[in-house]
Amino acid sequence: MEEQKKVPKKSTIIKDSIALFVITLIAGLLLGLVNQVTKEPIAASELAAKNAAYQKVFSEGKNFEEEEALTKKLETVSFQGAEISEVLAAKDDEGNTLGYVMSLVAKEGYGGDISFAIGVKTDGIMTGLSVLSHSETAGLGANCTKEEFQMQFAGLAGPEIQYSKTGKNNKNEFDAISGATITSKALTIAVNVGLSFLQENGCFAELS
Repeated sequence: MEEQKKVPKKSTIIKDSIALFVITLIAGLLLGLVNQVTKEPIAASELAAKNAAYQKVFSEGKNFEEEEALTKKLETVSFQGAEISEVLAAKDDEGNTLGYVMSLVAKEGYGGDISFAIGVKTDGIMTGLSVLSHSETAGLGANCTKEEFQMQFAGLAGPEIQYSKTGKNNKNEFDAISGATITSKALTIAVNVGLSFLQENGCFAELS
């Protein structure tokens, strides 16, 4: 005679459902708590890294301050191949505007987005570039983080820069990364988007 299958009692099903609900609720609360605990330190770390990059690309700047008009303008425009995340005025101790720092994203890197910061004086001369994050190929596009590559941007003359694969000959050129033309081109596009934005909004005293 076959053994009859036991059917769970209704009360058991209810208890199991309640237990599962409680476990799910506790797990959700714990995840929310962990997120809340780590959110601020992560944000603080990212802010510190960005501020350090700004100081690196515009060493003469003592304070970096938002200009409301530029921030509002950013909310109304979009760009091909790049994104401007932030524009701040670089000021001296007396509050005089020496130039601008920008947080940019090159959207056409070989491995994806390249986040970086640049500094530009009010005469359109770049003061530096610093890569913050990327997904470029190690030994090729990833060389965009090397100091000798980034140092080339200090002194480049806007309002538009170019990359060269045969050696830079002009004041607006930098040497492309060997074997990583796509990375070099992506950075060029993004930098030029930033320089163009500043020029169009009257930020370059001698070029506006």
